[in-house]
Amino acid sequence: MRADGSPRVTGIEANFRFGELWLGMMPNSRKALDLRRDPRCALQANPGPDDSMADGDVRISGRAVEVTDPEAISRFTGEVETPPGPFHLFRLEPAEVVRTTVADPDLVVQVWRPGAPLRTVRRGNDDSPPRRG
Repeated sequence: MRADGSPRVTGIEANFRFGELWLGMMPNSRKALDLRRDPRCALQANPGPDDSMADGDVRISGRAVEVTDPEAISRFTGEVETPPGPFHLFRLEPAEVVRTTVADPDLVVQVWRPGAPLRTVRRGNDDSPPRRG
């Protein structure tokens, strides 16, 4: 979130390591400064192996916690071939994960929140009400 409350839409390096989602940013970038001020964020991606969109889109929203512990940073950088120069490192604590796919003729929306079961909503391309599963 920008200081005025509007979202900042920008590319970012996101990595899954040690069972968590990590965000790396250039030192003092607008993204990093925004997250230091207000840790709320959302990431949207197509996790598929190609550009087919077959696996749908995923949106993860939550809070970005800055990691400053030298041991944690060293552990993170030890996993990459070429350690980066100075950077900000954040760990994302997810509040909600939404996956949207198409299973013809339906739009399928799966929603997961910590502590809750996975919820699936199917919406047909007609005017019928959504089906929950």
